[in-house]
Order: sequence, then C-alpha cells, then structure tokens
Amino acid sequence: MKKWEASYIAGVIDGEGSIMLTRMHKNEFRRPCISIASTDLELLQYVQSHTGGILVCKKNYYPVMHKKSFTLTIKKKDIVFYLLNQIVPFLRIHKKRKRALFILKEYNNVTSRNGKYTPELLNQKLLFEKRFFEL
Repeated sequence: MKKWEASYIAGVIDGEGSIMLTRMHKNEFRRPCISIASTDLELLQYVQSHTGGILVCKKNYYPVMHKKSFTLTIKKKDIVFYLLNQIVPFLRIHKKRKRALFILKEYNNVTSRNGKYTPELLNQKLLFEKRFFEL
C-alpha cells in the first residue's frame, strides 16, 4: 500500500470507521476488527479493494427518509494488523490512534495461539480487554 493510500484510508477510518475488539462467536474472546459505515458504496469498494473485508448492505427500514447504507468489516487478524501498521501514523483521532497502537503492541502478547489459557494468561487477556475499552 502506498503512503498516500494509507493516509487516505486513515482519514476514512477517522471519519467513518471504528477500531474495536469484537466477538465473532458467543463463547470466544474478543479480537481486533475494523469497521467502516457509509452511504457511499464507491468509497467502501475502494477501501475494500486495498484491504479486503466483507461489504454488506444494511437494511433500510425507512427508504423515504434515509439513503441505503453499507458497512465494510475487516476481521482477518493478518489484514487488520497490516492495515493498522500502515495507517497508524496518519490517524488524527486520538482515541482511534491509541486503540490501534494498543492492539499492535499488546494483542499478541496476551493471545494464545491454540486458544487455551492458564489462569494467569486468562487474567492477562481479560485485563487487556478491560484496558482497551477504557481508552
């Protein structure tokens, strides 16, 4: 990804996106996710062409008053980490930059590859999630 593309995508995430930890399944721990919502399909398709992810059309319950809206969700860990590494220097919203840096620095340290946790690692993982949401 070129520097100008990363800065543009960082601006889109600053304005329309979220950097978060989310559960994919009920009994799982949270994992990093980037989500961007917009009524501009072309914008989201552009971002998707550089990052991958899943683009969905949200249900419009009142089409007389509201435009169609779309959401791009990036959930694959490798892609999320790659994207965060590319855009973090360009993020201007302080909270989003802090969240991105926190995920990049801490997530792998508290996440077990096989998904099995000792009581100590489990405590570290839960503390990580708590600290993330306090940012």
